[in-house]
Amino acid sequence: MFADRTEAGRRLGELLVEQHVSGDIVLAVPRGGLPVGRAVADRLDVPLDVVAAKKLGAPWNPELAVGAVASDGAVWVNEDLVDDLGVSEEYLDEETGRQHAVAAEKAETYREGRPPLDLDGLTAIVVDDGVATGATTIACIRGAREAGAERVVLAVPVGPPDTVERLRAEADEVVCLLTPPQFHAVGQFYESFAQVSDEEAMTYLDEP
Repeated sequence: MFADRTEAGRRLGELLVEQHVSGDIVLAVPRGGLPVGRAVADRLDVPLDVVAAKKLGAPWNPELAVGAVASDGAVWVNEDLVDDLGVSEEYLDEETGRQHAVAAEKAETYREGRPPLDLDGLTAIVVDDGVATGATTIACIRGAREAGAERVVLAVPVGPPDTVERLRAEADEVVCLLTPPQFHAVGQFYESFAQVSDEEAMTYLDEP
């Protein structure tokens, strides 16, 4: 169990140091990933920025992710699920456009008008408070690559074993503190897992 997201970030940062995993920048997934990302960035003494993504919901079930899109337009689609559900290409295009706009607006809000940090040729460490299905995480990893990152590391406190294994095919390296076989939701591994407000999330980017 983690006390809260900041404590999880401290432990994650220590594990990265122990495993000699270095990076040039931490990209936190808002909103819950920002307290974790702040602690990791402070431990590694590197800058912190955001990478936002939104899932692409199925036509009759918005909570069911058939893919995801990052704020810079990088897209991941679960082709097998799309085929099984018979989701049309027209719907996918429309949903991608809608969710891309939301993700881009979210990233812009958190940066408060600042341009995104340059990732060209860098090693980016994508950080969240945990992963479940991994859909938005894949879009974030791809987003970092498309923004120019030479290497992308995923670092999270917790995630189910099958998802973590699948994400190894997307990231150059995956670091995860806990991979419990009995996984229902990220929040079950935190003593305090209150929702992070936009206002609070932005304060983590303001810290030195």
